[in-house]
Amino acid sequence: MNTDKIYAEAIANEYSVKNTSKVMALKKLDKKVKDFPLAVSLVIGVVSALVLGTGMCLSMGVLGGGTAVTFIAGIILGVLGIIGVSVNYPIYKRILANRRSMYAEDIIRLANEISNKV
Repeated sequence: MNTDKIYAEAIANEYSVKNTSKVMALKKLDKKVKDFPLAVSLVIGVVSALVLGTGMCLSMGVLGGGTAVTFIAGIILGVLGIIGVSVNYPIYKRILANRRSMYAEDIIRLANEISNKV
């Protein structure tokens, strides 16, 4: 077995132009639908958790010296963080539903073409 030939073919396959199939296009569309809502929900979740944690630190006196002003500010920040974490999943579901309705025709058309072909 000639390993140089196998290696050369593997390298050539990496650089050759790939034919995009309908299945690959369907996977790309599905990924396009799901990735954006996931990224948005991750950002909202992380920011909300950080706001909640900062509020906890302020209200417990870890940050800000433990004065009454920082205590109240900590409670306000904590409540804002809790609200952000609480609305994160409904926001995700709404964005996902919007994206699904936006790309539904293309995905259904491609899926029907693939299933009728087989």
